[in-house]
Amino acid sequence: MKRITYLFSAVALYQAVLFGAAFASEPISADVIEAMQAADVVILGEVHDNPAHHRIQAEAVSAIDARAVVWEMLTEEGAARVNARVVSDPEKLREEIRWAELGWPPLSMYLPIFGAAPDALVFGALVPRPAARAAMETGPAVAFGADAARYGLTIPLPGDEQAEREADQMRAHCDALPVEILPQMVAIQRLRDAVLTRAILNALEETGGPVAVITGNGHARKDRGVPTFLARMRPGVRVFVLGQSEDGLIEGEYDVVLDSPAAEREDPCAAFAPSN
Repeated sequence: MKRITYLFSAVALYQAVLFGAAFASEPISADVIEAMQAADVVILGEVHDNPAHHRIQAEAVSAIDARAVVWEMLTEEGAARVNARVVSDPEKLREEIRWAELGWPPLSMYLPIFGAAPDALVFGALVPRPAARAAMETGPAVAFGADAARYGLTIPLPGDEQAEREADQMRAHCDALPVEILPQMVAIQRLRDAVLTRAILNALEETGGPVAVITGNGHARKDRGVPTFLARMRPGVRVFVLGQSEDGLIEGEYDVVLDSPAAEREDPCAAFAPSN
């Protein structure tokens, strides 16, 4: 599909969506909705702390009538405790998934997504800290475990791609990382892509789809993220990938990119600036 960028006004993007309520507007165009509905897996990228991105994800989850939702943000154990009763009670949901321990933006941003498909099966794909540390020490294949070779984790990346990914990691971390740690950061990213893919395949097997995937743009991108793993593992699966930019800025390849105003946030690199 040709890459298309849709720009929406701030009024449309920020129209209120209440948890559990019907959606009052549809900022996603009809042709994009139709393309999503034709897919087995709809990967919905985001910038994690942008509320507008989560409202668009909720619109998409509702429009495709997702039978399963895979979350980058949830552990397998936490996801297994989610059901329609839990979803109907935000405080209970927060407790069951142990959101406060996970380090993500406020759960209130994500509640519209849970409310968009309260009866969908929920799958968690968060890589636990011990597994991430193992990936840094021994590589993503050991941390992933069985089937690592089938997922391609035993194969080193081509040199130019490895260098590009390391440069991306350095830029994403305010040029403050030690150079020697960059290969391990890339390894963790590959591990997370593989774990997300495994959860998606499990969701497809259990429900038949459609499966919605809630994840950051970096994992969603078609040129190196989860879609490349899905193509390797299930070449016949129909995948649609939505990227979400801020003020027109985004990296990577997607089927469609929707643009939102940048969220208000402190400068993430301020902590690395020299003190006066």
